[in-house]
Amino acid sequence: MAQQKVALALIGLYLLSWQVWAKFEVSMEDRVEVLLGEVAEIPCLYNLKGSANLPTIQWFVKSAGGNRVRIYHRDNNKEIVDQGTGFSGRINISHSWEGILGNSVLIINPVRVSDEREFICQVNVDGGSDEGLTRLLVFNNPSFPIIEAGQYASISEPLNKIGSCEVSNGYPAPKITWYKERTPLYTSPQNVDIRNRVTENSNGLYSVHSELYLTVEKQDKDAYFYCEVTYFLPGAEKMIESKHINITILYPTSEVTMFLDSPELLVKEGDSIEIICQGDGNPQPVKSFTHNNEAIDTDLDKLVLSNVTRVNSGIYECSCLDTTTFDSITGNLTLMVHFLDPVVITPENPDSLDEGEDLNLTCNAMSSLPTQTFWYKDNVRLEEGHELRLDNASFATAGDYVCEVFAPELPALKKHGIVQIRVRGKPMITEGVAVIPLDSETAINVSCSAAGHPTPTIDWSLSDKQAQLGRWDTSRDNSVHSIISISTTSDITASCRATNDLGTAESSRTIQAIQMNQATTTTTTTTTTTTTTTTTTTTTTSNTTGMMAGTPNPKINKKGGNGFIIAIIIIFILLLAILGSVLYFMYKKGKIPCGRSGKKDLTKEKVSNDDIVVEMKSSKSEEAVLLQGVNGDKKMSSDQ
Repeated sequence: MAQQKVALALIGLYLLSWQVWAKFEVSMEDRVEVLLGEVAEIPCLYNLKGSANLPTIQWFVKSAGGNRVRIYHRDNNKEIVDQGTGFSGRINISHSWEGILGNSVLIINPVRVSDEREFICQVNVDGGSDEGLTRLLVFNNPSFPIIEAGQYASISEPLNKIGSCEVSNGYPAPKITWYKERTPLYTSPQNVDIRNRVTENSNGLYSVHSELYLTVEKQDKDAYFYCEVTYFLPGAEKMIESKHINITILYPTSEVTMFLDSPELLVKEGDSIEIICQGDGNPQPVKSFTHNNEAIDTDLDKLVLSNVTRVNSGIYECSCLDTTTFDSITGNLTLMVHFLDPVVITPENPDSLDEGEDLNLTCNAMSSLPTQTFWYKDNVRLEEGHELRLDNASFATAGDYVCEVFAPELPALKKHGIVQIRVRGKPMITEGVAVIPLDSETAINVSCSAAGHPTPTIDWSLSDKQAQLGRWDTSRDNSVHSIISISTTSDITASCRATNDLGTAESSRTIQAIQMNQATTTTTTTTTTTTTTTTTTTTTTSNTTGMMAGTPNPKINKKGGNGFIIAIIIIFILLLAILGSVLYFMYKKGKIPCGRSGKKDLTKEKVSNDDIVVEMKSSKSEEAVLLQGVNGDKKMSSDQ
C-alpha cells in the first residue's frame, strides 16, 4: 500500500514535468524512515524516453567504508539477487511501468539496525544511464527509564549525587535530561554536574546511563527530581518521563521546638501525655530532658508521662547536640496540669433539723481554673452557686444533696460531694391500714406505712389476737412499711401505731365479716387514724363502705346456680314428706304416744342467733339458709 502511494506520487510529479526533461533521469527520495523489524520500501522512479526496450536496473548499498556493494541486477527479464551481502533472503524488488515512466521498488523485510545505510538505484536504457540515492533510517523504542535516588546529600558538600537514570535498547541513542521540580538542569561549573554514558549493545541498540550531581540547599529536602528521555520515531520526536524521587538532605540543627502531642486540649490530673522535642536539622540531634532543672532518664526522643498530677507541672527543657557540627541547642516547654480538689461541703455532717428550722450549706473546691457549682437533689438541679439555703425544713426537705463543681474551660475536670440532711419529726402515717386481697377465702393481708425521723417503729393491735397469721416489715430512708396476714373468719379491728421519740401516729380499720349470698360478698370497714405527740393529740376518723377502695370482694364459689338450689329444695321437701308419712303411720299404730312433749320435740325447737353463719363457702352457705327456712325460723340476725 505504501509502495503504491509513493509510486503514484512520483508518477504524478513526473507527468507534470516529463516534457521539460532534457535527458534520461532517475529520481529517489532523500530518506526513508522505518521501525526496527518492520518492512522498508525504497522507490526508484525513472523515464523511458519513449524507448521500447526494457531498462537494466541495479541496486547497490554503501558499505561502512564507503564502497558500493551490489545487491540486485535485472537485465532482459533476468533477475539476480547477489549472495553474501547480508540482504539475500530479505529483499524483494517490484517493477512497474506507466506510459514513459518506470518504477522499481526495493523491499527489505525485516529491517535490521545494520540496514541503516545509503541505497543506490542505477538505471540504463538505450545507452542512457542515471542513478539515485536514498538513505534508510532505522528507529527503535527505548525502554522505560529507571531512576534511583542517591543515599543522601549534605549541604556542607560541594557536589552530591542526587540520582541515576538509565534507559536501554533505543535506536538511535536516546537523550536524557534532568529536572528539579519542573526546571531542567544543565551542567554548570558551580553547582550542577551531569555525567552521561552511552553504550552500544551487542544487538546494535543503545543504552544511556546518566548521573546527576548537585550542590544542595536546606530547602531541597522537599524538592523532587526526575529524568526525561527524548527519542525519535519515524516522523516524530517522543519523550518519556521517569517517576519522581526525593533526596535525603543532611543539614545541622539551628532551632529546637517542644510541643504536646496529646492530648490536644488542656491537661488535667489523670491524663497521659507525650512531650515531643524536635530539632529542625537532619538527622535529628541527640536529645536529653530536664524537668525544673532535674534530669529525666529516658532513651526515647520524646517524654511519655502517664497519670500526671499537678506535681508534673513546670518547665521542661530539651537539649539537642548536633552530630555534624557538635553544637548544642536548647528548647523548652511550660506544662500546666490543671487540678480540682475534692469538694468540701459545710457543715460536713449536719445534725438533724427539727421541723421549721433553717440550714445554710456551702460548697467549695480548690481548682487551677475558674469553676461553676450546681446543687442537685434526686437528680433535679436546685440552685447554681456555692451556697444553698434550706428554709423552714419539713420532712420533704430530708434527703441527699449533691454539690457538683466543674471547670467550664475543661468540662472533664469535674467533682461532686454529697451531704445527707435529716429532718426530725413525729411519725406520719403515709399509708393507712389497707387491705391487700389474696387468693384465699379465709385470709387477707393488711398493710400500713409511716415515715419520720428517727425512723418510727410500727406496732399492730388486733381485736382478735389469734387472727394474726404472719408479719413482714421493711425500713428505708426514715420510713417503714409493715404487712400482716390475718384471718377473716370473724369481725376484726386492726390498728397500726407508728412511734418514735417525738410522738406517735395511729391508723385503724374495722373489717366486719358479712354473710355471703348468691350475688356478692361485702365487707364494711371503718378506718381511724390518730397522731399523738408528747404535747398534743389529734384524732382523725373516716368511714368507708366496702372492704376497701379499689379492693376486690372475696370470691363466691357458685356450683350449679339456681337450678342446683331448686333441686335441693325439692329433695328436702320429698324427704320431709316421707318422714311425715312414716310418723303418721306409726302414730296410727300407736307406736308413738301423743303428747305436748312430743310436739315440742318436733316443732318447738328454734334456731338461735348464735347459729347465724358469718362466712361460708358457695353452696354450703345456701344450704344452711335453706335449712333454716325449712325449720320455720325466717328471722335474720340484726348483726347482719
